[in-house]
Amino acid sequence: METRGNEDKEGTLSPEDLSEMLAAGTKEVHEKAENTQFVKDFLRGRIRKELFKLGAVALYYTYTAMEEEIERNKDHPQFAPLYFPVELHRHEALARDLEYFYGPEWRNQITCSKATQNYVDRIHQVGREDPVLLVAHAYTRYMGDLSGGQVLKKVAQRAMKLPPTGEGLEFYQFDGIHSAKAFKQLYRSRMNELELDMETKKKLVDEAVKAFHFNMEVFEELEEIGKTIQEDVLDAGMPVHGAMDGDISKCPYYAAKMAASGGTAYMCQMAMAVLRHPTGQVLFATWFAALAGLAAWYLM
Repeated sequence: METRGNEDKEGTLSPEDLSEMLAAGTKEVHEKAENTQFVKDFLRGRIRKELFKLGAVALYYTYTAMEEEIERNKDHPQFAPLYFPVELHRHEALARDLEYFYGPEWRNQITCSKATQNYVDRIHQVGREDPVLLVAHAYTRYMGDLSGGQVLKKVAQRAMKLPPTGEGLEFYQFDGIHSAKAFKQLYRSRMNELELDMETKKKLVDEAVKAFHFNMEVFEELEEIGKTIQEDVLDAGMPVHGAMDGDISKCPYYAAKMAASGGTAYMCQMAMAVLRHPTGQVLFATWFAALAGLAAWYLM
């Protein structure tokens, strides 16, 4: 395990460490994200398998884009220390999840929604034009997956009665990591030791803020779609092929904490909505999970 080069004699982090700057710089937007209605409702209902499936679709497009750019820039001096493909990369695991849910022809059954495409486009843009900004995207995603995402796995497995052997939830399974806590410490250490000037660190904070905004834009889009859905459909009904649901409560970290203590439910059975608004279902599913993971690293 590496030590953190900017720690003082007592082992505390410097406020100029990138990880500390990211936490402080995204605090406000994080609070806005955690107060969306979708997040507040996280623990008030059920995870519907059909909505969960569409969440995996959106995650697949996002991680495929991010990992394509990581591979393109794996030797870039300002990203190379964070290159952990065996330990972290998720798009192949997501492909297996989608095959589990949709069958062998899953690629012909999925599409990328507008909001997800906006995020994908941004990831490709920074990968081509300013690769150091990939640090912000990789850190917020992977560290969240290793934190709150692990609670979400347990909640989803119970709520949807998925196989205990892990089918459908491989996205959350990091076989190359023996200790999530130790790996997160290593990752932050590597990140804090990147040779970055203060201007670049501030750009990374700004990029992390953008990542939160991409998530919130998805929720806002879904909120508009939700206005067209009858209330009884939101509160009850059988799921229709092709939707997911997100367990969301107040803050994703709060949701994870509450879920761990016994709460597992979530609302929003947008069952019939899948027929009318499949794109919206994809967005909701995925970005609930994204926000739940994103917030967790603040308190880890």
